Amino acid sequence: MEPKLKSSSVIKRYEHNPILSDKDIPYPANLIFNAGVAKFNGRYVMVFRNDYGYEDGKGFEGTNLGLALSDDGVKWNVQDKPFFSMDMMDDSDVLRLYDPRLTVIDGELFICFAMDTRHGVRGGIGRISDDLQNLEIISLSVPDNRNMVLFPEKIDGKYVRLERPFPVYSRGGTDRFDMWISKSPDLKYWGESELLLAVENVPYANDKIGPAAPPIKTDKGWLTLFHAVDRDESRGKHGWEDKWTKRYTAGIMLLDLNEPSKVVAMSNEPLIAPEEVYETDEGFRQHVIFPGGMIDEGDGTVKIYYGASDTVECLATAYKDELIALCKESK
Repeated sequence: MEPKLKSSSVIKRYEHNPILSDKDIPYPANLIFNAGVAKFNGRYVMVFRNDYGYEDGKGFEGTNLGLALSDDGVKWNVQDKPFFSMDMMDDSDVLRLYDPRLTVIDGELFICFAMDTRHGVRGGIGRISDDLQNLEIISLSVPDNRNMVLFPEKIDGKYVRLERPFPVYSRGGTDRFDMWISKSPDLKYWGESELLLAVENVPYANDKIGPAAPPIKTDKGWLTLFHAVDRDESRGKHGWEDKWTKRYTAGIMLLDLNEPSKVVAMSNEPLIAPEEVYETDEGFRQHVIFPGGMIDEGDGTVKIYYGASDTVECLATAYKDELIALCKESK
């Protein structure tokens, strides 16, 4: 029997989850998940992934990014049309753009995303205009890389990002993906790359780990969410597909304020594990928790936004001090 994983008691799920689903979208939609969320110009901004046009046995017609706005971070107003769709991309090599992450740096809103191309998965960084109408792509990685998130300020004069490359050849020809960290003088050229956290460092992962939401600065270090995946081939259907063998959970750690390539402390237990019915018994790929946003509310609490079952977007809250203590208790 697979090990039972539980969410930490410091996490409180919003009682009316999910906060966004396909029924809230005024254009074709099936899966609303893996959103990036930021506070920008006095309001909450969400860019979410939408997979649409599902046909059993054939998959989805396409993917776009939607935009939603909120005054309180709980109730969302979805814009009438997608923020980004493939008809806006003049590049025949690009197949789709998805899994957005939002970070505000020096008053500007930046987006990280994954891009499927005919020649591999590329991680991208872009700038969103102040009126939230335009996306300027700043940089794209070589294949294969994704799950990029930006720190909300420069560290030692450089931009910093977390990322998850796909080194299949060097990791034995199968899933064994770790979290890396890179630096840049200008958001375009990236280097000084280092391994930050490996699969074997996370007790509840055996398949892959990677970045989740952009880190939050605290006096104890950068409070950082990550996703962790364990695979069990004995698992059955667990969703719309014939078989789904993975389980996704959310982890929490602290990175050094001045040298974020150093893990100061990490909880040895999941922060959020699939437990609620919309996480375990409903949706496209069940037993999936994927955080994409963490907002510092300035009152000692944070809002954590996460995709559940690759189908809906959800909300949880926690106290920063309790999250920090959770990391340090396991050190």
